[in-house]
Amino acid sequence: MMENNYQKTFPTLMAGKKILYVHGFGSAGSTHTAQLLREMMPQCTVVSPDLPIHPEEALHLLQSTTQAEKPDLIIGTSMGGMYTELLKGFDRICVNPAFQMAETMHEHGMTGKQTFQNPRQDGQQEFIVTKTLVKEYKAATERCFADIDDNERRRVYGLFGDNDTTVHTYDLFLEHYPNAIRFHGEHRLNDKVLLHYLIPVIRWIDDRQEGRERRKVVIDFDVMHDSYMKPVSSLRKAYEFLTENYEVFIVAPAPSARPTDMTEVTAWVEEHINAPAWNHLLFTNQPELINADYLIRNSEKPWPEAGMFFGTTLAFGKDDLKTFEDVITFFERLGGQ
Repeated sequence: MMENNYQKTFPTLMAGKKILYVHGFGSAGSTHTAQLLREMMPQCTVVSPDLPIHPEEALHLLQSTTQAEKPDLIIGTSMGGMYTELLKGFDRICVNPAFQMAETMHEHGMTGKQTFQNPRQDGQQEFIVTKTLVKEYKAATERCFADIDDNERRRVYGLFGDNDTTVHTYDLFLEHYPNAIRFHGEHRLNDKVLLHYLIPVIRWIDDRQEGRERRKVVIDFDVMHDSYMKPVSSLRKAYEFLTENYEVFIVAPAPSARPTDMTEVTAWVEEHINAPAWNHLLFTNQPELINADYLIRNSEKPWPEAGMFFGTTLAFGKDDLKTFEDVITFFERLGGQ
């Protein structure tokens, strides 16, 4: 069961669509991750088959499943992430993909008798990993990253836990695909990672598939932290609330005297907002020229030519907008408009 803190559903996310979830090594279609996806997106169908242990058999099953089910999105974790990359022609998310399965199996003692982590439909509980099977996985992974065109690069996302001690394929993925995103987490997906980091990426894909353009909210970086560079109260809560209905960007000054400022801002955003802010950080000294619907700015900072911003300017720190709880209240009243 999900912890109470993460019992949240998104009724319209991927509504009427189908997701194929590809589980990791030694797991099964009954994995808790597949059930979490169903609970969080109740109007979406999640298909999660048991994979054969032999990779060629697994790939054959997955190819047959994609032909029969025609999923709108494929999500794979670990070994499943490796298989997911091979399923060309679909929108895909590879989570901590094990693109070097043979090396991973050697390093983590995955040979010999193994026990399935989740119940399988055929009732099988154990399996044996032989040297021959390891070679089969090595051959399978050598097929990764073949025949990638610009369309494939656009459709594939990689999510990589910054505390993953099992696989380390971020750099390898980035050599072939631009959408490589780090998240705060370990190798296994849990409800927290799914809610805070996977759901936003699913939302980006759903929006693109639907041609949906959300209203844009731009937040001044200065209002996100205190004088000690600590996140202000309810920042993360407000940011995630806004992403449910808006496309949210963070804007910071373009550094002139200290180029390291840009790196420091980027590192701060990666630490405190993380994956939902990936590719949504802007550097400019003329934020009033940004094409957006709302600009949450620091009320104490002068904004030259502020009248040139054609959206709604919200002065954070004044009147009814003193905290990010007030920001939530303001946008709740708008109902996504």
